[in-house]
Amino acid sequence: MERFFQTKIEFLKGVGEKKAVLLRKELEIFTYADLLQFYPFRYEDRTKVYNVSELTEHLPNVQLLLRIRDIQQLGEGNKKRLVVKATDSSGQIDLVWFQNALFIKNQLILGKDYLVFGKATFFGHSFQISHPEIELYEGKSETKSFLQPIYSTTEKLKANYLGSKAIQKLQSQLLQVSKSYITETIPFDLQKKYRLISKQEALWNIHLPTTAELLAQAQRRLKYEELFYVQLNLLSSKLFKQKNFKGLSFQKIPTLNVFYKQYLPFELTNAQKRVIREIYDDVRSGKQMNRLLQGDVGSGKTMVAFICILMAIDNDAQSCLMAPTEILSQQHYDGLKVFADKLGINIAKLSGSSSVKERRLIHAALEDGSLKILIGTHALIEDKVQYKNLGLVVVDEQHRFGVEQRSKLWRKNEKVQPHILVMTATPIPRTLAMTLYGDLDVSVIDELPANRKPIKTLHRTDAHRLQVFGFISEQIQEGRQAYIVYPLIEESSTLDLKDLFDGYESVQRYFKDVHVSIVHGRQKPKDKDFEMQRFIKGETKIMVATTVIEVGVNVPNASVIVIESAQRFGLAQLHQLRGRVGRGADQSYCILMTDKQLYENSKTRIETMVRTNNGFEIADIDLKLRGPGDLMGTKQSGALDLLIADLSQDSEILKVARNDAIEILEKDPGLNLPENKCISLQVESSKKGTVNWSRIS
Repeated sequence: MERFFQTKIEFLKGVGEKKAVLLRKELEIFTYADLLQFYPFRYEDRTKVYNVSELTEHLPNVQLLLRIRDIQQLGEGNKKRLVVKATDSSGQIDLVWFQNALFIKNQLILGKDYLVFGKATFFGHSFQISHPEIELYEGKSETKSFLQPIYSTTEKLKANYLGSKAIQKLQSQLLQVSKSYITETIPFDLQKKYRLISKQEALWNIHLPTTAELLAQAQRRLKYEELFYVQLNLLSSKLFKQKNFKGLSFQKIPTLNVFYKQYLPFELTNAQKRVIREIYDDVRSGKQMNRLLQGDVGSGKTMVAFICILMAIDNDAQSCLMAPTEILSQQHYDGLKVFADKLGINIAKLSGSSSVKERRLIHAALEDGSLKILIGTHALIEDKVQYKNLGLVVVDEQHRFGVEQRSKLWRKNEKVQPHILVMTATPIPRTLAMTLYGDLDVSVIDELPANRKPIKTLHRTDAHRLQVFGFISEQIQEGRQAYIVYPLIEESSTLDLKDLFDGYESVQRYFKDVHVSIVHGRQKPKDKDFEMQRFIKGETKIMVATTVIEVGVNVPNASVIVIESAQRFGLAQLHQLRGRVGRGADQSYCILMTDKQLYENSKTRIETMVRTNNGFEIADIDLKLRGPGDLMGTKQSGALDLLIADLSQDSEILKVARNDAIEILEKDPGLNLPENKCISLQVESSKKGTVNWSRIS
């Protein structure tokens, strides 16, 4: 079976070497298995034949049975077109081609009946269809009474006769020859429980559905299977780590108790206390902790991380905290050094800009164990950086680091794996967290400190610009600062966006006596840092910037953020940008500037931002609007490389599949029971890189 599905695609009848090269290059289809898992992205309804008299502009693509009455070539040069007049018993319609007119004209026969498929639009005084699909009708049996699958293709493929219809024919060919090789991958009990159709039926009906009901059943079956195996893989990994990776046991907490009694700067929220209890249970269990800490900007994740660091120090272990940018690592260092100094704990910062002398001192202190806390950027993963006893790794904004970068840190202790705490201020919907981080335990800080006032978010159009500038002036006179954020650096000919430099000039014109900083991604790092430091120290009162300020700047005195062309930003990014203000005790404001006219999705995003500050609610809406790949900023490999399931729509299937995977692994972690034989075979084949219906990484 495995060998059959690994057959190279050129050996399928109708492919050959030339088409195989194109399929490999354009669609990454190398084998029979790849083709069979290349699912249609939509379906067209060929189950009904409409009459001309039934047509309306609101209908999607329609199928008509028409007789050709007249064929004419009209116009000259670029305006040359083929116009075919066709009728049925209820009326007449024009079929129009602007390309390949001569080729089409030579195929058509006057007085013959054709099945025509396309989108009917009203033009002049009658309906017309531009570039319809058309084929000769030779009697009742020819009527296409099924849903037509539509496959993603490219211009290069179409030019080589590999359009959607050709791919459908290849799928039909492959299904015929692979019938006896398709084996079941879901245990019988689960099939029965959810009334799932067989694997063979599902594959047949996803590519060649005869009814809408069978298509729905095929989709449900394949989505469940895909999500089941993704979860099984993640959970197996989690179980394996729990069983095989011992962790340092942090039993003593004397320094932590001193910190609580003497130096804790504010009362912890109930959410922080809950999360700290979860972490403490992990780190004293003797097993390695792998935990994701989610919390909105300003929810107090860094304080939780510091408390965990103290647990490690109390048990003769070192800690490190890795952040994605120099600014963020400096911020963490400045914030934690205050407490470390009070407690007499040695803390240092390591980054790309650290001098040779600083590095030498840090390396020596790490190796002899006198340096307890190291904070930095990617520099922490360099081979030269060696610890005496690394017990805790904290990774901030973890989705900005690759798997390999993180794993290098985890391997810094050869005797026992350090505990891992990964933090993110990007609220992640539960379905996405279960798929991206299903092998981690998840803690959520869903409460802001008591002294924080919710940020007021307002929507304004360009007509209100002078009022907005006037409001910023009032805030500056009261001693506050403001950000003005633009989506692009230079003017774009294709997008009607506010230009950063144009905006900077207009801000300077209005605020004549106010010092203004400008920050963007094309500046040299030292210039960017210089401008940011001026703003942080209060030397400049307004920062005009691109989204480089999204992560990292902590200026409690900044009370206003104006986001220009806010309709161009995704919800998650708008929420992250809003989090730059509201960090002090003063009331803060986020002003979203847009055009007067907004598309539906843009309107939903702006209304959501004005209505709520809840990051998790915002993330759920963003997932529905944009999909998981965009939401994380980059399409994560493995977990999000889904073939048919959609996390924004299939959350219920995901929850069920995860629960089933948990139940099976609890009863039979080695998948040795007879009823789980099909699962173990599937897992084995995916490890070998052979048939992999669910692309398990």
